[in-house]
Amino acid sequence: MTTLILLIKIIAAGLIAYIIGSIPTGYIVVKSFTGQDIRTIGSGSTGATNVKRVMGKKWFFIVLLLDALKGAVPVLLAKFLPFFQISSDKLVGITAVIAAIFVILGHSKSVFLGFTGGKSVASGVGTMLALSPAVGLSIAVIWAVITYISKYVSLGSIIALALSPLLMYLFKQPVSYICYCIIGAIYVIYLHRENIKRLISGTENKVR
Repeated sequence: MTTLILLIKIIAAGLIAYIIGSIPTGYIVVKSFTGQDIRTIGSGSTGATNVKRVMGKKWFFIVLLLDALKGAVPVLLAKFLPFFQISSDKLVGITAVIAAIFVILGHSKSVFLGFTGGKSVASGVGTMLALSPAVGLSIAVIWAVITYISKYVSLGSIIALALSPLLMYLFKQPVSYICYCIIGAIYVIYLHRENIKRLISGTENKVR
């Protein structure tokens, strides 16, 4: 495989993933049903937690699932479509990892919303489910348990994503997947920097 073809595959995977990731599901749902711009409400995030503040628990779960699906689809396309396959042991899974990186980037910096968006937790878990179902399910369970016990969605998100590289390692996944989880965890935790400040000060909102 020539370098040019490799670059085309990587760029295509990243571009498609970014466009799909940019689809602002939370924004669309809230705008369609209430006419409000979710970016002007609560935390300003387009994610499921902020949707819950406006539309309740049912829509929290709907948007959560939609965002997870949005994260999984580009990675699955990159993993299984013949066009994206790369015949190199050294680059195993690279197009799927590129797709994963760009889909969470698209979710948090949507081209359709002036490069604003959510915090990429659900979409990030979706990418991990697509890369490794066992790891993705483990992360989802950890998130659910910590969120249930602590009543803080942000704390569950931060801890679950922080553990993702270790889980990829324990489940003997490719090095590229582990590297993605390190990058993804750092990025998502960075997006939660204001939540971390509020957790430390005791002013973070709890799940009601």
